[in-house]
Amino acid sequence: MDLENPGRLVIRHADASDWLGLAGIDAVAASGDDARRASIRRWCEQGSVLLAEDASGPLGYSVLEYTFFEQGFITMVMVAPTARRRGVGARLLKATEAACTSPKLFTSTNVSNHPMQLLLQRVGYSPVGLLHGLDEGDPELFYLCPNAQPPGPVKAED
Repeated sequence: MDLENPGRLVIRHADASDWLGLAGIDAVAASGDDARRASIRRWCEQGSVLLAEDASGPLGYSVLEYTFFEQGFITMVMVAPTARRRGVGARLLKATEAACTSPKLFTSTNVSNHPMQLLLQRVGYSPVGLLHGLDEGDPELFYLCPNAQPPGPVKAED
């Protein structure tokens, strides 16, 4: 058994052909949500998706975009129900952090999404804000990646 990579989990950039497999493991898309399926397809076509897979197929994915004040934003982290609590989400977050090209990386989750909150806390993300009004009665919690690079002082040249 490979202790560095149990189950031979591989994380790679998804391509346009991966969207259908990801829609199959996404609980919302698999339940028939056409808008989510369209989003997954668009994200894959745009090259915004990191895909976690093993020999059995896709286990999860994350979406990294730069539409949040031109900073990195993890729009989605989804792990197949059968692959949860096996480190897939944490590995996706770490891979997304490594792929991010902006100084800061944010994400958010609903107050009701306790598993995601626990995952973010476990990997060191800091809560940075709360927004009401997106989902009625379920505010959105925003988090900042622990490896964010705050802008340093501007150094004058001699």
